[in-house]
Amino acid sequence: MRNILVSSIAALPLLACCSGMSVGVGVGGGSGNVGVGGSATVDVGGGDEGQRTTGSQLTVTMYKIDAKGIGPEIGTLMFQQTRKGLRIEAALGGLAPGEHGFHIHEKPNCGPGEKDGKMQAGLAAGNHYDPHATGKHMGPDGAGHRGDLPVLKVDAEGNATETMFVLRLGIDDIRGHALMIHEGGDNYADQPKPLGGGGARIACGTVS
Repeated sequence: MRNILVSSIAALPLLACCSGMSVGVGVGGGSGNVGVGGSATVDVGGGDEGQRTTGSQLTVTMYKIDAKGIGPEIGTLMFQQTRKGLRIEAALGGLAPGEHGFHIHEKPNCGPGEKDGKMQAGLAAGNHYDPHATGKHMGPDGAGHRGDLPVLKVDAEGNATETMFVLRLGIDDIRGHALMIHEGGDNYADQPKPLGGGGARIACGTVS
């Protein structure tokens, strides 16, 4: 009687790991239909520090703006979905030191618009993103505009490099809108001045 030796071959799972896949994002804005640069990256690789999840990552290029239109690039904002909410990492320069109002606006357009007979910077972006029509400016933790983001803090050298988290937002809240930086700060209220008192729009970036 013959003994038959059978060799077993264990099957190894095939892992597909494709990180940093670049995906085009249309970005509108400028005077007329001039495009503003931007890009998105899909990260299917997993996270670090127990914060990131497998999901999308979005990078938005920001530009100075004025009543004539779109000016020079000032850096980027990186957005990523995490277990702590929407992670916002700023890498910006050329801004006035201090605190600046920082919001998601309705339309993906950084161009100027006319108000009270004068052209003003960034008005083509519309108002703060407010899909539930609350009509209230209450800050990132309030029950008002979903577009209310944490105050952007700029150091003495004019750089903003902090990382922020907004629990109630996700990547999809950025798509189809403008990211706007204002000249003044933000008290997360409509008093004594509306919309936190940020005033003029000084920098913008959009994602279609």
